[in-house]
Amino acid sequence: MEMKDNHFFYVLECNDHSYYAGYTNDLEKRIRVHNEGKGAKYTRAKRPVECIYHEVFETKRQAMQAEYQFKQLKRDAKERYIGKGQQADEITKKC
Repeated sequence: MEMKDNHFFYVLECNDHSYYAGYTNDLEKRIRVHNEGKGAKYTRAKRPVECIYHEVFETKRQAMQAEYQFKQLKRDAKERYIGKGQQADEITKKC
């Protein structure tokens, strides 16, 4: 699925049920790095993490704008954004 020129905005759910949002150009590798404890400082003590949502963009700028906008939301709005609580088949961008 992943191509070299894709840019991803992704959301992880940490072991403590908090969310971590980020940007990457290699989603599988980035999730692995987070779970190895070599990713963001925030996720190191909150492992394991699970990717619960992602979007693909053509440019890094677009993906990082989506990340920024997501981080401005309150928890309930974040849950609506990622479709938490919906049936799995209703969520098309789940990891």
